Amino acid sequence: MLLTIDAGNTHVVFAVFDGDKLKGQWRIHTDARRTADEYGVWLTQVLEHAGIAPKKITGAILSSVVPQAIFDLRQLAKRYFNTELLVIGDPRLKIKSGIGVKIDNPSEVGADRLVNAFAAWQKFKQALIVVDFGTATTFDVVSGKGDYIGGVIAPGVNLALEALHRAAAKLPTVAIQPPEKAIGTNTVGAMQSGIYYGYAGLVEGIVARIKAEYFSSPLGRSRKMKVIATGGLASLYAKACPAIDRLEPDLTIFGLKELYEMNK
Repeated sequence: MLLTIDAGNTHVVFAVFDGDKLKGQWRIHTDARRTADEYGVWLTQVLEHAGIAPKKITGAILSSVVPQAIFDLRQLAKRYFNTELLVIGDPRLKIKSGIGVKIDNPSEVGADRLVNAFAAWQKFKQALIVVDFGTATTFDVVSGKGDYIGGVIAPGVNLALEALHRAAAKLPTVAIQPPEKAIGTNTVGAMQSGIYYGYAGLVEGIVARIKAEYFSSPLGRSRKMKVIATGGLASLYAKACPAIDRLEPDLTIFGLKELYEMNK
């Protein structure tokens, strides 16, 4: 069995695959101070609760945007699963990504964004925009030739909502959900409308600009580009954004599985 780990700024997501079958996934709040033993005690318990014997884990792969967490996650793999952790982006490892990176400084691309681009390309084999609704809302662009050519980074939905609550003393914390109508008749309704429709408008507007720019370039002559949504809030916003063609909530962990298979 394979353990995949996606360490993001907000959550660390663990998933286990038995061949091509996803056996389960679990998340824990990101804390760079968490030790390997803290991870290990928690993870072995949830695995056993799911009927997965830890000793059956024979491989592990990590995508991390939190450098401080990598050491302890390496120790977790060695100590609790007796396996070496394959880390995406580790300069000591020659990891095949299966996708070209055609930007000014390839080392700047976050591991999660590269994995998402790779996974989407492996699945659809055409020009793509991958919209990831995470701590940041990111837009990653893959050409019809399978090259990562850049993207857009915007503040995430929860980040914007938290900033609004902190900066305005009278504004409460609200749940992110589709409001009954765009014109809010109370503070909570107005905030929900602003967050929900505001980010839907952001997605629609940025996707339109990316497509216009791409289609006007030599790469975009076919005028075909699929928009994929992933990340924690993707299912919520996919309903509000006609520009989104496909919802793939587990894109990152499946991408990690494919990368492991390619590199093991």
